[in-house]
Amino acid sequence: MQCPGVPHLASAERTPRPREWRPQLYRKCTDTTWLLLFFLFWTGLMFITGYSVAAGATGRLLFGYDSFGNVCGKKNSPVEGAPLSGQDMTLKKHVFFMNSCNLEVKDVRLSSAVLCVSSCPEEQLDTLEEVQLFADNNGSFLCVYSLNSINYTRDPNADSLCPRLPVPPSKSFPLFNRCVPQTPECYSMFASVLINDVDILHRILSGIMSGRDKILGLCLFALALSLGMTFTFRFITTLLVHIFIAVIVSGLLFVCGVLWWLYYDYTHDLSIELDTERENMKCLLGFAILSTVITAVLLGLIFVLRKRIKLTVELFQVINKAISNSPFLLFQPLWTFAILIFFWVFWVAVLLSLGTAGAARVIEGGQVEYQPLVGIRYMWWYHLIGLIWTSEFILACQQMTVAGALVTRYFNRNKNDPPDRPVLWSLSILFCYHQGTAIKGSFLITATRIPRTILMYISSGLKGKHGAWSRCVSRCCFCCFWCLDKCLRQFNQNAYAASAINGTDFCTSAQDALKLLSKNSSHFTSVNCFGDFMIFLGKVLVVCFTVFGGLMAFNYNRALQVWAIPLLLVAFFAYLVAHSFLSVFETVLDALFLCFAVDLETNDGSSEKPYFMDQEFLSFVKRINRVNAARVQGAERSLRNEEGMELQPVV
Repeated sequence: MQCPGVPHLASAERTPRPREWRPQLYRKCTDTTWLLLFFLFWTGLMFITGYSVAAGATGRLLFGYDSFGNVCGKKNSPVEGAPLSGQDMTLKKHVFFMNSCNLEVKDVRLSSAVLCVSSCPEEQLDTLEEVQLFADNNGSFLCVYSLNSINYTRDPNADSLCPRLPVPPSKSFPLFNRCVPQTPECYSMFASVLINDVDILHRILSGIMSGRDKILGLCLFALALSLGMTFTFRFITTLLVHIFIAVIVSGLLFVCGVLWWLYYDYTHDLSIELDTERENMKCLLGFAILSTVITAVLLGLIFVLRKRIKLTVELFQVINKAISNSPFLLFQPLWTFAILIFFWVFWVAVLLSLGTAGAARVIEGGQVEYQPLVGIRYMWWYHLIGLIWTSEFILACQQMTVAGALVTRYFNRNKNDPPDRPVLWSLSILFCYHQGTAIKGSFLITATRIPRTILMYISSGLKGKHGAWSRCVSRCCFCCFWCLDKCLRQFNQNAYAASAINGTDFCTSAQDALKLLSKNSSHFTSVNCFGDFMIFLGKVLVVCFTVFGGLMAFNYNRALQVWAIPLLLVAFFAYLVAHSFLSVFETVLDALFLCFAVDLETNDGSSEKPYFMDQEFLSFVKRINRVNAARVQGAERSLRNEEGMELQPVV
């Protein structure tokens, strides 16, 4: 006969026991398979880098080239079958079109011959004698290289080997150093063919190259603003929060007004004929609509959450105390920023080399054209995945370092004897044990970014070919992926902090953190959310003022420059810099909340199991609990009044 207690014991054994939190008691290497996968992925990136260096020619894209395969401003190697190739063009840095007033595109290439010259003719040349005199005086030869300047007026074939007369006055513009005609009629024809028909990659790069000084200045301005915002959050007060919110509201409204005014100015400009100007106008409309929506949403959130300001200030004071114990946490964004810049420069250099990877082919007249190599498009996509995944991995390393340093300080029993160098200790733990965890978390973000990028690519390729319904579906899918990206970032941040506490792999850490936070969400979730919202407002402020500076700087070159792309690049850079600096506060806030939840889970405040938290943090938690309790009682009281439970008998 079976004992009645046996089934109970068997079911108890089958029931999984809940995991125990053991802060910093056990470490092992986590997610090593993902570390190996990332290594293999970067092996492929190195192959693409070597291939692009061997097959690409970035100089053709950046400096321009002539019809015979010579890059202007560089020494060139000869192309077999092209006798005029392989020349030294070190002193000839400008691209000159021999028939600039009558350009035509035939079979995706210009019918006019293109030369490298040392200077552009600034005055009109009406005869071959004047062309010859210009060559003798300036050393700039406007006829085909095979014709000596002495024979400009003697050779019977000079009419076909020299530019069509009259040669209009031109000026070198930073659009790949092209000689742009200055005569209005000639300029209109030149621009409508050359600038409108050049592909979008050339237009984007021309805008970046021509505005590189302004872009660099705006990036430095965004860096200074981010440092200022870090200082502001470091010494935040109630008055400072009110001033900060007032500045945010004023800045958002002002930037929205400037964007709509510029769009109105573009729509009433009758001289808009070029694709560059029309693209700038469309991007202005997009910027204006987006900024208006963001402004309306942020103003609504500020109004709803305005009553949380006092508790938020106290929360930031607790965060600043935690940072004061490890002041080097504020310097973490500097090395993160430096590594990101180095990687992005490397990535852009490889991209430019891939964009110019082509095989030279000699056509009639000894001219040279380049055909794109097979498989380049697939390499572009692989290279794009490498950009997103590696950038997210670098940011994940910063989050794990900050969380690990905070965990080391928090779970230290002796508050008077804190551990030495917590940041270096956290870095060593990351690189010895948890690189695979950071790689796995960053891949999840990459997996949501790739569909968004594909949707953007498809929608741009099908623009004007489908109706409003398909565009609406595409935008809804894009918004869904954007929301998923934001949720995953918060999910990853909690997983990184849990991994720093317990030393577990990514999935286990994420599961444990989710269960624990949902169990203790009643303590100060609302204050935590408003703290994250204040940090996000700081990022918005940096982007807002940087975009305004970019609008004022870029608006002066409307015709030949697609300045909307450089402005978008500057806005992205400003947000990333602000995120790198202010995310320290965000990571500390979320890690502090998780440490508090673990503290409540493992201790009860008795002499046998005292809390790890200090007295100031404990007092802050008690004040939040009193506020939440008062709010709940007020809600219950109002509910009873609405239901008529408080009616008194008539005397």
